[in-house]
Amino acid sequence: MSTQRSPGPTPAADGEWRRLSVRVIWVDLVQSVVSLLPAVVAIAVFQVEVSFGALWPLIAVAAWGVIGAIVDAVRWLFTSYRVSESDIERRTGVFVRRRRSVRRDRIRSVDTSAKLRHRLAGLRVVAIGAGQQTSAGEAAFLLDALTRTDAERLRRELIREGAAAQGAAVQGAAVQGAAVQGAAVQGAAVQRAAVQLTAAERDLADSGRGDESGPAAAASVPPRGSQARGSADTEVFATLRPWWVVYNLFSIWAYLMAAGLLWGAFWLASSFGMNLLDVATSLADWDELGPLGTIVIALVFAGFVGAVGMGVNFLVSYWRFELARVRSSDGSFLRTRRGLLSTREVNRDEARMRGLTISEPLLWRWMGMADTNVITTGLGIWDLNEPTAILPRGPKSVAREVGARVLGVPSPLEVDLPRHPRAALRRRLWWATATAGVVVALVALPVATGAAPVWVLWAALGVWPVCLAAAVVAYRALGHAIVGDYLIVRGGLMSRATSALRRDAVSTIAVRQSILQRRLGLSTVAAMTAAGWSAYEARDVAAPDAVSFAARAAPGLIDEFVDPEPASAAA
Repeated sequence: MSTQRSPGPTPAADGEWRRLSVRVIWVDLVQSVVSLLPAVVAIAVFQVEVSFGALWPLIAVAAWGVIGAIVDAVRWLFTSYRVSESDIERRTGVFVRRRRSVRRDRIRSVDTSAKLRHRLAGLRVVAIGAGQQTSAGEAAFLLDALTRTDAERLRRELIREGAAAQGAAVQGAAVQGAAVQGAAVQGAAVQRAAVQLTAAERDLADSGRGDESGPAAAASVPPRGSQARGSADTEVFATLRPWWVVYNLFSIWAYLMAAGLLWGAFWLASSFGMNLLDVATSLADWDELGPLGTIVIALVFAGFVGAVGMGVNFLVSYWRFELARVRSSDGSFLRTRRGLLSTREVNRDEARMRGLTISEPLLWRWMGMADTNVITTGLGIWDLNEPTAILPRGPKSVAREVGARVLGVPSPLEVDLPRHPRAALRRRLWWATATAGVVVALVALPVATGAAPVWVLWAALGVWPVCLAAAVVAYRALGHAIVGDYLIVRGGLMSRATSALRRDAVSTIAVRQSILQRRLGLSTVAAMTAAGWSAYEARDVAAPDAVSFAARAAPGLIDEFVDPEPASAAA
């Protein structure tokens, strides 16, 4: 079935181009007026004398609001979109006109979000995810902003009708194959067509690296295990448990949160004639505490403020969180909903999912903390909103339970991974020693010449045991296995990540050796795919087992390079 597009324009399904909502122009202006209220109240009601130093933030906010409203007005005037039978198109630009289109059968996700100001105005921001922009970490394009009714209408058109078009394409390919082969049963033909088109071929086609005449049918293969149903069926996997806030209080970002909150409090108090620095100075005798005591108290106080801010931000962001699988006769999607003031809904096409990753941060591993992300095409892994995250940071037991339900039971993430050879530990110990040696060498000369105190050299020597401990931790994190249809790899020092990747999604397999690995008898096996991080590595595998493991990780890719005798022995 050919997917080449006709040279002429495709007629729109509804016969007209659509515009963004005009309400978006007023949102920035109203937001600017509201942000000025504290200062207006302080000046008009409390008769506070305001200096220019306190006025410049107000002037900046007002100017920013006006500029934002002008930009939104220009964007509203020159932006339009339409949904045709095969594509969604957007045209925008003032001096340089841009026109983008995405085939509906290649849309992976439709992300609907709304900040508080959008919700009050009845607006939604729709991000349409497609694979051609994955490497840039952005969606195919953004529609900011639509009315709630238009956003819901667009989501239904792109997800349900798009999935139905995919199913029709599969059925058409199966019928054509049945006619050639003389098959009598149409259901068997559909099954054969689905088997012939692997996930790796679909990914390569959608990334623009394959032949568009063949892989287009692969883009229409329905999700594995989906059942034809007359109506939508929702299976809820997880909802918010408020005590998960404990897992989100402690982070280096808490100090950045504290800096923002304290600056905002200082600026707001200054509007009412209060100086918080004078208040803090009067609370204790800082000269008696000394520099060290002052620093300790400041860090503890900032950490407390930041932790409270992180906790409140988590509850506001993930309130009414729900992870569910939504099935219908048109397809199957993994949906997350969350948000109290600002809402966000992400629908991920399960036909595009290639696996799942559970990450455990090093410093909080003792708490059993874990992050859960799906390996899928079309979603940006660098997006600050984390569209690949299907659970908030929480207990590892919940992550494994949900992962088992998403991937299917028995879960490949539950297996015990064998230890890597001791040579892998020696390699990490060697690098730890070399790193500590470099640090000592850098401070040795300043200490020898008297430019730095002697304690600096002792501190540099203290880096060595820390590096050795990190080497042991990194070695214990290593692991790899083949479990059913999945390739399992585990590794990482600061964040131990366990990834389950579908073997039929592996498009390239690589076995490589560094000079040190060659001397230690080790190899690294990298499985490449068009989803997630693009490469998932089993580091420091025993060299005699590396090729056979690579052959089993990607069946059929390197069979011609594998010696039959070692392969049979490894099996």
